[in-house]
Formats: sequence, C-alpha cells, structure tokens
Amino acid sequence: MSKSLLELTPVETVACCAPLTTEPLSAEAADRIAPLLKALADPVRLRLLSLVASHEDGEACVCDLNDAFDLSQPTISHHLKVLHDVGLLGRSKRGTWVYYRIRAEVLGDVAALLGGVAG
Repeated sequence: MSKSLLELTPVETVACCAPLTTEPLSAEAADRIAPLLKALADPVRLRLLSLVASHEDGEACVCDLNDAFDLSQPTISHHLKVLHDVGLLGRSKRGTWVYYRIRAEVLGDVAALLGGVAG
C-alpha cells in the first residue's frame, strides 16, 4: 500500500523534496519537514546526535551518554525518543538496554534538502 503525499513522515518528505535552492518548498512539505528540523534545533538533541554518531561502532545506549550532560537519565531518554520519533535515530533493544544509531541516509537527505552534498 503506497502512502499519499499527506501521509509522508518528515523523513520521507525530506527524501523526496528537491533542494531548497532549486525550487520553493510547498507549505505542506514545510509543515511536514519542520518537526525534523525542530528536533535538530535543540542543542541537547544536536549533541546527542553527534555523540551517537561518533561513538564506537556508531551506536550508543543512554548509559553511554549520561556523563556528557548535567541532565537526568529520563531527560536524555526523552531527547533520544524525540530524535527516534522523527526518524534521525534507529534503535534496537538488547536485554534491558536500548541502543541508538544514526540513520545516515536521513542526514544525507537533510543535507541535500538544504543544498549540501549528500554522502
């Protein structure tokens, strides 16, 4: 079953949009992409994304990230959930721990949308 344009997630919308420098973004696409960019605009979430991406093997659990912040574990978990919910992080559960990893293709799509070079 294919999704209609109105059912696309922020990540799917970014992936199908032309770069902002090529043509104007529609109001509908901007409404769908804004949650992704809003998630990236928070300094804690931006740092978490960077920490996960640069962590050994490209993945980390909350236990690996707690010491980098003066925040409680539930607060860090909330920020990780936001990044996961918009599609920037993937996650897998191993025992009692949840491990997060960057979805590199999504970051490439965001870079392409902003006129950068996707890697």
